[in-house]
Amino acid sequence: MTTLGQRDRRPEALGSLSVLPDETICVLLEYLAPRDIANLACVSSVMYILCNEEPLWMSLCLRRAKGPLEYKGSWKKTTLHLEGVAQENDAYRKPFHFDGFMSLYLYKRFYRCNTSLDGFSFDNGNVERRRDISLDEFSKEYDAKKPVLLSGLADSWPASNTWTIDQLSEKYGEVPFRISQRSPNKISMKFKDYISYMKTQRDEDPLYVFDDKFGEAAPELLKDYSVPHLFQEDWFEILDKESRPPYRWLIVGPERSGASWHVDPALTSAWNTLLCGRKRWALYPPGKVPLGVTVHVNEDDGDVSIDTPSSLQWWLDYYPLLADEDKPIECTLLAGETIYVPSGWWHCILNLEPTVAVTQNFVNKENFGFVCLDMAPGYHHKGVCRAGLLALDDENSEDLENETHDEDDNTLSYSDLTRKEKRIRMNGGGETENQEEDANGVSKRYNMWKNGFSYNIDFLASFLDKERDHYNFPWSMGNSVGQREMRAWLSKLWALKPEMRELIWKGACIALNAEKWLRCLEEVCTFHNLPFVTEDEKLPVGTGSNPVYLLSDYAIKLFVEGGLEQSMYGLGTELEFYDILGRADSPLKTHIPEVLESGILFFEKGSYKVVPWDGKRIPDIISSSNFDFDASMLNSEFPFGIWNKTLREHRNQGKPAPDSFGSLSSHVWPYIITKRCKGKIFAQLRDDLTWNDAQNLATFLGKQLRNLHLLPYPLVTRSELLNVNAVHEELNIPAEWKVFVDALRQKKKDVTSRLENWGNPIPRALMTKIDEYIPDDFFVDLLNVFKDTMVETKSNPAPGYTQTSWMTTFTWNHTQMIQLMVNTIHGVPVIFLTSSEEIAGDPICDLIPIYLDVFRGDADLFKKLLESYGLPLIRSRSPENGTTKTTDSTRKKVLCPSYRTMCYCILHEENVLGAMFSIWDELRTAESWEQVEQTVWSLLNTY
Repeated sequence: MTTLGQRDRRPEALGSLSVLPDETICVLLEYLAPRDIANLACVSSVMYILCNEEPLWMSLCLRRAKGPLEYKGSWKKTTLHLEGVAQENDAYRKPFHFDGFMSLYLYKRFYRCNTSLDGFSFDNGNVERRRDISLDEFSKEYDAKKPVLLSGLADSWPASNTWTIDQLSEKYGEVPFRISQRSPNKISMKFKDYISYMKTQRDEDPLYVFDDKFGEAAPELLKDYSVPHLFQEDWFEILDKESRPPYRWLIVGPERSGASWHVDPALTSAWNTLLCGRKRWALYPPGKVPLGVTVHVNEDDGDVSIDTPSSLQWWLDYYPLLADEDKPIECTLLAGETIYVPSGWWHCILNLEPTVAVTQNFVNKENFGFVCLDMAPGYHHKGVCRAGLLALDDENSEDLENETHDEDDNTLSYSDLTRKEKRIRMNGGGETENQEEDANGVSKRYNMWKNGFSYNIDFLASFLDKERDHYNFPWSMGNSVGQREMRAWLSKLWALKPEMRELIWKGACIALNAEKWLRCLEEVCTFHNLPFVTEDEKLPVGTGSNPVYLLSDYAIKLFVEGGLEQSMYGLGTELEFYDILGRADSPLKTHIPEVLESGILFFEKGSYKVVPWDGKRIPDIISSSNFDFDASMLNSEFPFGIWNKTLREHRNQGKPAPDSFGSLSSHVWPYIITKRCKGKIFAQLRDDLTWNDAQNLATFLGKQLRNLHLLPYPLVTRSELLNVNAVHEELNIPAEWKVFVDALRQKKKDVTSRLENWGNPIPRALMTKIDEYIPDDFFVDLLNVFKDTMVETKSNPAPGYTQTSWMTTFTWNHTQMIQLMVNTIHGVPVIFLTSSEEIAGDPICDLIPIYLDVFRGDADLFKKLLESYGLPLIRSRSPENGTTKTTDSTRKKVLCPSYRTMCYCILHEENVLGAMFSIWDELRTAESWEQVEQTVWSLLNTY
């Protein structure tokens, strides 16, 4: 600390960096590697101080930790242990002390790290306390309305007596539990190690056990408590275990730990029961953003993230600034009590002493609409749900008082916004700014919340973008469930809860735009004289990327995903496939649903119209647009077929293509009608089938995959090739192969960012080794392998396996490339090829979704499929006998099926690696891609 007469060290010690506040320097240091920080600590006295802060080393450690973590008494020691640095090194052990330096930022952080909450006084708060409340009373007074403290619900639980820190440590000391902290990595600690950490740590925001898998890690814990009678209804229960989002957590934390300000995921409600210790709770109603919190809402997909101070920091630095009318609803939760948190309520928790608790989130009829709203695409409504009218621009906020919220109101359309992110702040910045000044305007801003905001589903739904639906716009990465799971959930609710269909239909209209698609369906049925849609049939079924309906003996699919141009190619390629299937007289056609009708539905001058379309011409509704059709389309038998689609993707160099028919996309929809095949898909029957039946189905699927790959590829003429920017530079290599390899090369350019965006637990060490595993030579050698395949096939052809093979017709799209439906009446399997992402390429690609999605990594079923497949995976000469000079290790690796397949998985635009890492847990500690390859795909090398 600088005292009178002492020289301030900071300017000389930091040099040019002295213009930056300490907070900014500390943030920048977190981006450095531990060894770089150790070296930087030697630069000057002040840099030494900044580089030895425990919060800095805590952040560094948690970013690098993987697997079970063992705390070594300090975060610096723990980090150096992970880095393999000897602890006896004097450079890391000897502490230095300096005078002449004072930092308010570091002092306040030091205070938060070392303060005790024993001396803090908290009253009982103002949350109602109730005992012996009936379900009817709870539903009328509190459910989805306001929080309440409930006593007596856990009195009969064994956990009331056994869930103490010492007893849990004695019984479950060797069990690893998941830890909650501000890090993207999933970290666990053995419970005995965590208790040791609890007793020795001096952290501002301590780690705490927050484990949603505790029931799997220690099943006996589930017997120690039961869901209170008030919260038995949970509509997420009907989802499969794999599809259900996290919903229950074991929570253990020391003094000063807790949960910072947040709204529970998917706007679900929650109950939290405390078994030992004391927890301080603060809550705000929906839309009332706490001081110090910033809400980020992504404009593209509606993903919501929150910047917030730690729980302790908020209580110490922000709470004292609030006027009485701006203070939160508060209470202290005591052992044995349960708090109910309604949908959409902000809450923050601070552990006043070591605590153990259990909590669960749930969906019931009271909050179902809000959950559906939170799943809906777009971002306007997501911001309003959490930040109220603060999410609106000031000018829109002022206009709101004079506007109604009918369907035609454009006031809140945000059509003039060009930013990618909407940020709703309740403070002007970090600790270095005047927080009292920031707080002065809080009451004024909250008047808007009090006077105009309503947490009412009809009011909030008015902020939806009516043109957005699940099938056309990005899915928010922060949603609790995926698009497939959401659609499956609504379908199951529709079937299992007929008494609640009015509510479910309202939710489906919010989440899926179901009313719009039902109107389209009815028009198609009327045109083709199909039966009227019954109450059971009005909701889309399945989990694909387009609305699909099952009516009587018919299946109807509307093509809407990705806009009109992509939809035209989706239907066009399907129709071309069926045409080739018939011409080749393939046995595959026996096991694929028959096409009955196809066409285009459009809305024009206030009415719907339907025109049939067999895929063999450009429809008038499309040709009359301003789109400039190239010669390859005009001369093609199927202008929207597989080859023109492939060329379109190639021309866009791997980037999403703009919808050339954008002006038509909102009111033109292609469709197809096929014969309905009754039964269940293999994934739904997997657990109920006998092993013999499962093997038979795997054998059947292998045979049909062979039949698929024996189909002739659509003829590509030289005139088409010369019209597409010389795609076919080497005429001795089939154009479809070169386009496929070029597409892979393009995907390699942004592979790292794409994998990081998926957010799956891919070890950091693997992310840095992609270039080493897939060098640029890979693409050259792959093309040469395909070239040799052509030469080999000419000289030694297999029956029906020609150089014009339909190489890979349907690639993996949202994990649904090939699904096996078993007809439960006649026992006849049916193949569904359900994808709109068709490209030409390597047949090995088709094995990826079958093994990972259909078989869930079952090696025995995969072996059965390969045995019945009967075609070689690699049809190329060995490197020694090849026609090229390239015989290095990369070429040899390219000829290895497991290596090629692994490369395709890494480069795939869908989240293939996420499926792999979820099936094989051991991959999360893999140190090389070769290790991942051998674990998952080595079976291919023995085929």
